[in-house]
Amino acid sequence: MDFKTVESPMFYVAGISVRTINQEGRADKDIGSLWQRFTQENLADKLEDKEGNELYCVYTDYESDHTDYYTAILGCKVSSIEYLPEGFTGKAIAPGKYDVYTPVGKFPANIAATWQHIWATAEGRVYTADFDVYDVAGKSFEDIESKVYVAVD
Repeated sequence: MDFKTVESPMFYVAGISVRTINQEGRADKDIGSLWQRFTQENLADKLEDKEGNELYCVYTDYESDHTDYYTAILGCKVSSIEYLPEGFTGKAIAPGKYDVYTPVGKFPANIAATWQHIWATAEGRVYTADFDVYDVAGKSFEDIESKVYVAVD
């Protein structure tokens, strides 16, 4: 699977979060529940400082690496995390270098396949904050387009 390496500036993401782990299907269930709640409750509409229409899923606060606990935040890019609605989590994503993958196929299976590939092959990961960006505007759930950003040294 091909990727390109880019430099990303600092930005903020706000959304709902869960502490999870990639074992026994737990992360799939936990992150799936975030998606269900975020979309059913139209939580993006509660973010006044939202920038753009994309959704972000940030993977951060790793205890060690992808085999251990981390925090997943599903939300939107925002201009500030100073004032957030109750129950929301904000995160500053530090500037840095990222390998960017473009999943192929139908969502969400394409994201899972991309992450499986990354876990098996990616080198130089720094486990600060990785994230997916989803272009959801005017698309059916299966046709959501995405990019996966993996922090590297």
